[in-house]
This record gives sequence, structure tokens and C-alpha cells, in this order.
Amino acid sequence: MATRGRNLVNIFIVLCYLFITPCYSKTDTLLQGQEISDGESLTSANGVFSLQFFKPRTSRDRYLGIGYVNSYTSDILSEHRVAWLANRNNPIPDASGKLLIDGDGNLKLSYSGDAIELSSVATRGNLSATLLDSGNFVLRELNSDGSVKKVFWQSFDYPADCMLPGMKIGIGFKTGHQRVLTSRVSSDFPAVGSFTLGVDPIGRNQLIVWNRGTVYWKSGPWLNGGFEFFPAAEHYKFSLVSNEEGIFFTFSGGENKALASYKLFQDGRIIEGDRLIFADCSRGGERGCVEEELPACKSNFDSVVVLGRGYVQSDGYKSNESYTMSFVDCRDKCMRSCSCFAFASLNANGTGCETWGQVPTTTQTNSSPLREIYGVRQQRKAKWRIWLITAIGGTIPVLLACCLCYLRWRKVLKERKAKHEILSELGVGPVPTNYSDKNKGSDFQVFSFQSIITATKNFSAEVKLGEGGFGPVYKGNLPDGRVIAIKRLSRSSGQGFVEFKTEIMLIAKLQHNNLVRLLGCCIEAAEKLLIYEYMPNKSLDFFLFNPSNENTIDWTNRFNIIEGIAQGLLYLHKYSRLRIIHRDLKASNILLDDDMNPKISDFGLARIFGRNESEANTDRVVGTYGYMSPEYAMEGIFSIKSDVFSFGVLLLEIVSGKRNSSSYHNENSLNLIGQAWELLTEGRGLELMDPALGNKYQSDEVLSCIHVGLLCVQDNPNDRPTMSEVVSMVRKETASLSRPKQPAFFIGRITPEAKNRESIPKHISICDVSISDVKPR
Repeated sequence: MATRGRNLVNIFIVLCYLFITPCYSKTDTLLQGQEISDGESLTSANGVFSLQFFKPRTSRDRYLGIGYVNSYTSDILSEHRVAWLANRNNPIPDASGKLLIDGDGNLKLSYSGDAIELSSVATRGNLSATLLDSGNFVLRELNSDGSVKKVFWQSFDYPADCMLPGMKIGIGFKTGHQRVLTSRVSSDFPAVGSFTLGVDPIGRNQLIVWNRGTVYWKSGPWLNGGFEFFPAAEHYKFSLVSNEEGIFFTFSGGENKALASYKLFQDGRIIEGDRLIFADCSRGGERGCVEEELPACKSNFDSVVVLGRGYVQSDGYKSNESYTMSFVDCRDKCMRSCSCFAFASLNANGTGCETWGQVPTTTQTNSSPLREIYGVRQQRKAKWRIWLITAIGGTIPVLLACCLCYLRWRKVLKERKAKHEILSELGVGPVPTNYSDKNKGSDFQVFSFQSIITATKNFSAEVKLGEGGFGPVYKGNLPDGRVIAIKRLSRSSGQGFVEFKTEIMLIAKLQHNNLVRLLGCCIEAAEKLLIYEYMPNKSLDFFLFNPSNENTIDWTNRFNIIEGIAQGLLYLHKYSRLRIIHRDLKASNILLDDDMNPKISDFGLARIFGRNESEANTDRVVGTYGYMSPEYAMEGIFSIKSDVFSFGVLLLEIVSGKRNSSSYHNENSLNLIGQAWELLTEGRGLELMDPALGNKYQSDEVLSCIHVGLLCVQDNPNDRPTMSEVVSMVRKETASLSRPKQPAFFIGRITPEAKNRESIPKHISICDVSISDVKPR
């Protein structure tokens, strides 16, 4: 019995070891041969600090750092949470990061076959790296009794933007090593930013904040255990040491010593806990701020930055230094320019810079995220204004909140108005959630958002057909058995209510066998969806440009597709109730039904012409290069002859199975148009044929199509035929064809970009619907 009892006790001890010990396996020390991976951490003995990998909210980059355990429970790279970073200028792009002490005694951060060396020790002693209770991470050698033999490296010698008790800020005269705080570029981008906090190197016993090397703020001289404009808090003790070793500033905490810190923020502010040491000097009136030297054009004015939120309707000047410019850099750039009156950050993480020569117009109708726009208001200097601004400063947040609510209210009203206009014009009403009402008497239906969610299984990835320039496209199944295609316009796309309304109004009123049929739409809150008939045979580019597609379409089908596209364009230009210019005709916008009949789709860029209009001009050139006519691409002039040019390019692509945008001659860098011209003029036109067709084609039809294609891509729009003439020529109802002149875009120069493009697999539409890419001129 005694033996049996001892066995039970031993089993209990083993179980405790296996299941309880791992819960307390966290330690404050990394030993040689061990490693800390992403998702693991070291925690200081007092449980205040943690060493682990962090990531920003706006990217997948990883940073190794030391943060406060009790500040936040997540690993987000918060300015308030993280006190130190090891690789702030060298982010790790994935979760492969590991911290280790290698066999040579070097503290190293390795990831995906690369490494960042934090220290170079080159010793094989008893090394370990410990996270101390002070928040200092120390690499040191220990004696056999556990005492410290030598410290090789410590994080306190390489501060980030946070100063902890016991950390020194200053300059070592012998080594020349400077210990300074450096701000972030933005809250979500921790690279070294605009501001630096350090000790005055001239020896005037004061702290200085520099903005890109220019003195921005001074603490005032050291006096009675503190600085003139930076006094010590009651629970802190400041120390300033100046001797032959160097000059250093440090402090010690009080009762809440573990959480004591000073933080240098990306706008230059210094904050101790919740206490603001000094605010943004650009606001004026702050003690210790050095007056900013502005150019003469702005020196006699007070420049006040006013916050606004909206969608900008005009593009400004965008700086090239996208990820190196902080918000403060952008503000300073604008303040020092006589021609700048508004500015904004360019990227979502607060980096980059865009400036305007006048305050841009903002609207609330776009579906992209709101941007914060700052305008420079100039008024004559008056000292009383400083006191007035201070007095009303407390009301600004309230006014701002009211403005945001008002703008949101206006946006909702505008969306409702646009929805009402569309429904009134089409004469239809909404479909209820249960899909019982089918708008009898009208082929066009307005679907509820809930019915679309049900049809697409809540926009599941398994029913996603593809994604174009304006958003993803999904396959849906309605309760009545119909299969549909749903284009969900992205909120960040360039297509707003104007383009959305254009596409609905055009396609809903067009009835032709060679035009895609729009079944309905959905407009609820910020959601804008278009519902089309489902095309099971995908788009034309899938069959033409897919090198792995063995079941290529034969010549008979290709010829029928050419004729069908021509008939569809002829209807748009001449026989529909509205005279329409498509402006984005290309292979990916031609859908194929069960019988391989072509249907023109994607009318988001289309324009309506009056019956007496022949051409129009635009400053916003959109479409796809390779299909644009020269007068449209270069001058913004478009007409029905612009669509004729696009049709000519598409015709040559159907015949050859090649893209016009690629190069097909080693010496002259001919595009498809140039190659077709040379082959036809030399009597070798049949060499342009797609080799996948073999000998199964009619030579006269092929040569006739190449001839028509070259007539359509003439440089001068007046030399191009109309679509009614094209249909007659394709059907061979015209006795003879005129001789084409040398076409537009005949010869191009081989560029490195073109060469590289040849080695990249050609992009094709892999979905069952059209893909449109909007490309500016």
C-alpha cells in the first residue's frame, strides 16, 4: 500500500510539471542558444515591461520592442504602449522574426534569411540578455555565481522616442556617442521622424528639441533641480551631470516609478504621462519655442492651420519622398512656400505630402475614405488674437463634432437624392428583403442589400469571380433559380454616384443582343451594386491571351465575335435612343454567353452625345492604353471614331491572339498594329494569324479583317470608317476596300520597362465578367 501511495504521488508531481509549469514559463532572460519568436515574449520580473514583436494598425510589418504590459492587452504598435524599438528603420515584412544570441555572442534579430545585428560582442562567455525591471534590455556576461561580470550592450544606450527613469540623454565626449530621443514619422510608422530631443552640445546646460536640425524649442537653463520651461514633477528627481566624460541628463521616478516616462511625439510635443510639457510650437504662445523664420510673403501674417474633413475634388502636388515625410514636414513645406495654401498627408499611415496652390474644394459624395485637409489662413498679426484663440479653444472640439455630423448628414441626403433620381428616371420601386416583389411591368429591378447578401453567401470568397478597377465581382443565386453577376463598387474606387448612375441609365435603356443586360441595382447607405446577367463563358481575353488554354476559339467563332461586336457598337452609335461613346472597348470588356455570342459590357466610362454632336473634349482621360485613339490619349478629344479605333485594335487582337501593348519585332519594336501594317503591305498578311488556329480558316476573310482593322486605326479620325461602314466591310457588302495609310502608333522604342514586361506573365481576366482598369493620361 505504501509503494502504491508513493507511485500516485509521483504521477501527481509529473502531471503538475507537464500542465502547470508551462503556464509560468515566461522569463525575463534570453540565454545563449535560445530564441524569442513572433508571438512569444520576455517579461520583466516586476511584470511591468514586456519584450515582444509589435505591428502597426495599417500594415503587416513587425517591430521588436519593449512595451508596458498593463497599458494595452493587444500587440498594436501604439505610441503610448511601446517604450523602445530595436528595428524602427528596418521593419520585418512578415512573422518570421526571431531574437537570439548566436554562437559568437552577438545579439541578433533574424528573419526570412536575413538578419539585423544589434550588438557585436565576439565572445564565447556565459552570455545572457535580460529585461530588467527598469525597462532596460541588457546583454551581459555572468560569473559562475550569477553576478554580473561585464555589460556588453543595453537598450538604454539607444533610445527611441521614450525616456525611462535611469536612462541618460546626452553626449559622451570620449566615444562621441549621442543619446537622444527621436520622434516617429507617424503614429503607425515608427521610423525616425522630424523631431529630436537632446542636451545642448554647446554646454549651456539645457535641453533642446530640433526639427530636422533646426532649433525648435529650448528648455531654458538648468536651475534648482529643473529647467526654466521644463520643471521637474513633484514625484521626479532630475539630474544633470557635466564633466570630462560628457554631459548627461537623467531622472528618477517617485512612488509610481515603474510607469514614469517622458515621450517625444511626432508633432514635437513632450508628454509626461497625461501632463503636457509643451504643445505644438506652430500654434504660437508656447514658452521656450523658437520663432519660426517664414519667407517674406508670409512673415507679416499669422498662419493658422484649420482642420477640415472631406473628399478632395482636385489633385495637388505630391512629393516624391512619400514614406520619409511626416505630417510636420508637410506642414513646414507648405508654410515655407508662397504658393501653398493647403496640405494633407498622402498615405493612410500619416506619411507623404500633397499640397495645393489654393484651398481645394471638398465634397461628401465620394466613396473613398475621408481625408483631413489643412488650409493655411492668413490674417494680419494681432496680439489680442492669441488670447482670443486661447479663450475659444475649448469650443473647437464641439464645433468640429457638429461640423462632422452636418457633413455626414449632407452626405446621406445626397446619396438619398441620387438614389431617388435613379429610381424616378427608371420608374421602379425597391424590392423587399424577402424578394417577393419583382417589380412587375419593369425588366429593371432594385434589390435590397439583404437579398444580395443571401444570394452571395455574404460575399463569400468561394463565389468571387474576380476584381476589376472599380471593385470585386461575385456570382449569385436568386431564390427563383436565376444566376446573376454582382459588381460591388469599392468605396476606394474612382467610380462615384455619377459613373454609377451613368452605367445604370445607359444599360437599363439599351436593348441589343450584343450588349450585356443589366438586371438591376442596389443602393443602400454606402453600398452601390450592379446586377448583371451571368456570362458562363467568361470574357474574350480569357480565350485570346491565356497561354495555358488548350480549347481556343476557332475562326468561325472569332469571325462571329468580330461581327457581333461591330453590330453592338453600331447600335450604340446610331440606332439606340441615346447616342453613346463607350470609351473603354477592350477584350476584357467583351463577355461571351453560352453560344459564344459577344456582349459589350462595362459602361461606367461611357458618354452620351447629342444627335448633332460630333466630338467632345475632356481633361480627365480614362481608359486603357493600347486601345485609346491618339487624339484621345494625347489631347482628350473623343468621338465615335475613338470607339472605331478601339474596335480596330480589338479586331487585330482577335485575328492574331496577341496583345497590342506587347512588342513583336526585335529591331524596330513593332506593336501589333505596326506588325499588321508591315505584313499586309508586304503581302504576308496571313502570317499574323494565331498559330493555334492551324490551317482552319478562310484566307479571304482573314485578310479582309486585317485590312478593316488597319482602316480603323488610322491616325486621322476622318480617315477611319464609321461603324456602319465597318459592318458592311466585314460582311463583304462593300465592293472594294480603300488602301489604309500608315496607322497611328506605328513604331515605338524599346524601353527597359517594355523588356521587363515581356518576361512577366500576361494578365488576363480570370473571372466570368469584365475587368476595367482606369488609367490616367
